[in-house]
Amino acid sequence: MTIKVVRGNPTPEELAAALAVVRARAAAAQAEPSGAPTPRDSWSDPARVATRPVPRAARNRARQASA
Repeated sequence: MTIKVVRGNPTPEELAAALAVVRARAAAAQAEPSGAPTPRDSWSDPARVATRPVPRAARNRARQASA
């Protein structure tokens, strides 16, 4: 693995911290089986979708606040 600093002048401690994070992420990626399912992102959770429309009064307040 080759890491190159292209901007800035990190201290040895900053560089060591950044390398520790990169190495830990690389090791975790290699340890996971390639066919393993990935965890669902909470943004795609169907429970987040509104089940009914927003009341008209709330829409009107939002429009007034943005104007």
